[in-house]
Amino acid sequence: MKTGLFFGSYNPIHTGHLIIANYMANHTELDEVWLVVSPHNPLKDKSGLTNMYDRLEMAKLATENAEHIRVSDIEFALPQPSYTIDTLTYLHEKYPEKEFVLIMGADNLVSFKKWKNYEVLLKNYQIYVYPRPDAHVAEWENHPSITFTKTPLMEISSTFIRKAIKENKNIQFFLPDKVIDFIEGKGMYR
Repeated sequence: MKTGLFFGSYNPIHTGHLIIANYMANHTELDEVWLVVSPHNPLKDKSGLTNMYDRLEMAKLATENAEHIRVSDIEFALPQPSYTIDTLTYLHEKYPEKEFVLIMGADNLVSFKKWKNYEVLLKNYQIYVYPRPDAHVAEWENHPSITFTKTPLMEISSTFIRKAIKENKNIQFFLPDKVIDFIEGKGMYR
């Protein structure tokens, strides 16, 4: 079974994440996609992060009817900050029957050499890359471990959504309705 791992803060999860996950799960060779909710990405500031259990719940609400997409809290039990190489080592031991593939945006590929043990990741895993605006990835174009996908270009971001909520702007269609209800019910991002 080929399982794509789509790591993210999901702060909050939005339609762009869901379109990418759906594309990867249904328009590539992947059998399924796991949305891995990261408690803390070492390359991002932790101060703006909402509670990880709320982010997990929003991801579950957003995907409850999704085919071939599931949500994982695997990093919640691992040391923080979360390093992809450590999570993959753990997952490989726990699920030896699965072939894990990394899913990342071209913007992350640009900074990939900053990742812990990125050479090991390139050697041992396939990486499926979705397009991001203004990401220059020419140096990776012929790398045997990297597959560039034709995923629709998503310019929506969690930062944009948090700002819109704070400014009392309408966020309908940017997030699933159940996620909007959850955010409003908890008064999040105000």
